[in-house]
Amino acid sequence: MTDFDLSIIIPAKDGAPYLSTLFRSLRQQGPVWDLTQLIFVNDGSSDETPELLEEFSTWFPHFEVLTNPEATGLANARNKGLASARGEHIIFLDGDDWLAPGHLSSMLAAAHRLGVDFIRCDHTTVEGTKRVRKLAPMSVRDVPLDPKVGILPVYESTMVDYPFAWAGIFHRRVLEQGILHFPENFMTAEDRSWIWRLHLQAESFAVVDAPGILYRRGLAGSLSRIVDIRQLDFIRAFGQIFDLVAAEPDADRLWPKAIRNWLAILDHQINRFAASPASLRNQLRRGARTISAKIPPEYLREEFVLQKQGRQLNVSSYLNDAPSLMLEMVK
Repeated sequence: MTDFDLSIIIPAKDGAPYLSTLFRSLRQQGPVWDLTQLIFVNDGSSDETPELLEEFSTWFPHFEVLTNPEATGLANARNKGLASARGEHIIFLDGDDWLAPGHLSSMLAAAHRLGVDFIRCDHTTVEGTKRVRKLAPMSVRDVPLDPKVGILPVYESTMVDYPFAWAGIFHRRVLEQGILHFPENFMTAEDRSWIWRLHLQAESFAVVDAPGILYRRGLAGSLSRIVDIRQLDFIRAFGQIFDLVAAEPDADRLWPKAIRNWLAILDHQINRFAASPASLRNQLRRGARTISAKIPPEYLREEFVLQKQGRQLNVSSYLNDAPSLMLEMVK
């Protein structure tokens, strides 16, 4: 028996400039608050976040603040919130985003109607005054589905390419089954293996039309814009993805998708790190080679030869058994 219909987990570090917009949007969500637990994880903030939380806490009947004296990262902060969640359903928000009026009511109604393990939804990006609706890559809407249908086909954008934790609602049973937690101590890429695990191990999901999450892009202090050692967590993330795929009975169908994603993101990260110190670029190369050794060589070669030549040239020396892959390039 749960205490609430919904638990909302909001982790943030130094989110003071955005909290007023966030909490004012939450007040416009309809009659959900008597049965909603609001959990804010203050992840080592050094700004006015604590004072603002004290002010906004009076707006909601079930408001809890969890505080990390020092920042632990988004993955650990979300997990801390999950440990305190007592709702039948769970939603994640980021502290610099906000919701369109009625979004929570819409998502809860869908969760009650469909009864699936998790629901995914569209979102709206906000960059300055520009707003763009971003669709979750699934055309079948409002119907319970096997989560594995969200992984393939290989050469199209699918639901595992849409890993945003805040774009959905999750039934408590996936928490109790141990598949809702994020990988510990990840500073970036925490949602990559998380979304694969959900689609591989949950029993049901659905996608609904609900673009009411307004997601800020282009913020100067965003970790996604900073290139340092924390960005190398994508390597560990794919190591976890490869372990998940290898454990599946139909791994032969799934490997091409996982490898294609790996090559695309590795290519992108190599370009991002091009101007970094040599020590960091060498760490990227060593880590990528180690993780790529988890991939069955025949699958890696098959997918490698299908890549454009520019990507082949860029990633070949970052992969395990690079000499044989280079031979494939000149055939």
